Amino acid sequence: MRLRSRLAALGLILLAGGAAHAAEVTAVRVHGLEEAMEDNVLASLSLVRGQGREMSWRRLGHLVREAEDETREALEPFGYYSPEIHVERSESGDGRGSFVVDITVVPGAPVRVRHADIAIEGEGTDDFYLQQDLAAFLPRQGDVFEHLLYEASRNRISRRLGERGYFDADFISRRVEVTRADEAADIELVWDSGPRYDMGPIHFEQTPETIIRQSLLDKLVYWEQGSYYHQGKLDRLRDSLTRLDYFAAIDIEPRPDDAEGLQVPVDVVLTPAKRSVYSAGLSYGTDSGAGIRLGLERRYVNTRGHKALAQLDWAQRRKTLTAQYRIPAFAWLDGWYTFSAQAADEQTDWLDNRRIEFVASRSGEVNDHLTAIASLHALRERWSYVAVNGNGDPDPPDFRYATYTFPSIRAEYIDADDLVYPRDGLAGTLMLRGGVEGLGTDANFGQVRATVSWFRGLGERNRLIVRGELGHTFTDELVAMPPSLRFFAGGDRSIRGYAWREVGPRHLGPDGKLYALGAKNVATGSVEFEHYFTEQWGAAAFVDGGSAFDSDPDWHTGVGAGVRWRSPVGPVRLDVAHGLDDPDSSFQIYLSVGADL
Repeated sequence: MRLRSRLAALGLILLAGGAAHAAEVTAVRVHGLEEAMEDNVLASLSLVRGQGREMSWRRLGHLVREAEDETREALEPFGYYSPEIHVERSESGDGRGSFVVDITVVPGAPVRVRHADIAIEGEGTDDFYLQQDLAAFLPRQGDVFEHLLYEASRNRISRRLGERGYFDADFISRRVEVTRADEAADIELVWDSGPRYDMGPIHFEQTPETIIRQSLLDKLVYWEQGSYYHQGKLDRLRDSLTRLDYFAAIDIEPRPDDAEGLQVPVDVVLTPAKRSVYSAGLSYGTDSGAGIRLGLERRYVNTRGHKALAQLDWAQRRKTLTAQYRIPAFAWLDGWYTFSAQAADEQTDWLDNRRIEFVASRSGEVNDHLTAIASLHALRERWSYVAVNGNGDPDPPDFRYATYTFPSIRAEYIDADDLVYPRDGLAGTLMLRGGVEGLGTDANFGQVRATVSWFRGLGERNRLIVRGELGHTFTDELVAMPPSLRFFAGGDRSIRGYAWREVGPRHLGPDGKLYALGAKNVATGSVEFEHYFTEQWGAAAFVDGGSAFDSDPDWHTGVGAGVRWRSPVGPVRLDVAHGLDDPDSSFQIYLSVGADL
């Protein structure tokens, strides 16, 4: 028992002595370098990884000695091979064996590219796009030899060879020599491209069941078998399959190892998506009241790829029922034949409106950014503005009726880095429509409307958004045109700070308020600045302005601020805005969820 006590006491003494002689690095500071080089040095130092931990004096001395070599190696990727490095440790002054390590660096002259022999031999010698990549290779002769630039350029060319069908490409020479004494680097990088392969047979497989007939999928293959291979062709095929929205997973696999006569077979494995999509939600608007939304979409009605959609929006004062049927179209431009019917009933304090509209359209993708839509509309509408007599009582409704059958053309342009939350993007629409009296239309009219949205990221946490809208109606009979064909301003995505359709020529309602009649012209603009405090949460400030007018515009301006949340289901925007030109209410509140484009 006494022996055990003595051993325990001896152990405590040894532990106490070890703790008294322990050392700890509390901070490592690097001086004399640019931010990127400093970050790489700190990431490479064993001292930093051991920071805040107790260590022996021997271990501390070893790490301090290693710091010079680790710093030198961390600078080489930036082209600095002969830096002057001074490492100094000093006590932090807390009396606990804590130290601060300062590393002072004079980078010296960088190593520059002296000779660069970069070439492609074989069939790829005459490939225009490969030659462009060679001309853009970095670093060039005379540039600082930065490893990351060199590796990115080398990998880009190797990847491009594979994308353009040079599957046998390999290096003839891959060598970089750095001469520290001369502060020079010599690059020798030569590929043998080998032969260029061609597009072989395409095999579609739908698993676990076939939902779309083979003849429809074959129409998506726009190239001829035996034409030159290019990865972009398969990327376009993937995009076409994705836009059809039939499949939950799309796996496209070229098999160059199984090529016959330089023709590469391609396997396309398709997993069907859920056939029926049901949707439901609640809604509320100051004009429409409380409501529900119900929807049913059939992604594929039959093996010919037809689609069907039914949607009901049922609110207290505004009801809409929509039915749509779509047929895939591949002649001329990939797109859809769409047939739709919509019935709407709007009963507000100032408007009694009912309409039914049939639309037949053909859409087509002109290129990756531009879509064109040609359509024919047949509209029947009944409306009456609620008015008051001299006693302040509502007058009996004076219904007007209109029948309009007219064609329209619409172009939609989107070029953005992200459709949900773009930081670099431009989007716009241009719509032309018109009808001739006597040809299914009650009055002559022509109409043009254009919108544009521009997004620009400013730094990592800021974004600038600019929007605009212009519209004009060519007609001498605006009073004969139904409200659905007139222009309005006010509300979300228009002039915030004013209620929906509040801005423009107005009519006195039974409650003594003025309500919009609609106008021949519209012009609105918006500038918005967003700042995100975290990855998900941010704030916005904005200014909107514009007018809906017949001859002379009555410009209105609204200002406001809002909260932004990048939720898992898309951006959520909550805005509070106030009009500066006699709005009907002091503030307007807007809540919207969904992608920016």
